[in-house]
Amino acid sequence: MDEAMLKKISKVGNSQGLVFDTALRELTGLNVGDPVNVTVHEGGTIVITPMRPVVDADEARARGKKLIKRNSALFKRLA
Repeated sequence: MDEAMLKKISKVGNSQGLVFDTALRELTGLNVGDPVNVTVHEGGTIVITPMRPVVDADEARARGKKLIKRNSALFKRLA
């Protein structure tokens, strides 16, 4: 999905910002408080990447422990 939008930098208090109107929010799925990674490339291109974990930390920990237990013999051979 490649959607181009012309946006303007707005004054937000003592700062400046990009306003995510309804159309942009719906296209990105972003909401207030969502974490994003902002990367500035050569030439000034700005990329905003949503940081959405696939699993929460507890689930990742449980899956990791299960993986280690299931493959313990393999890990011992590789060590």
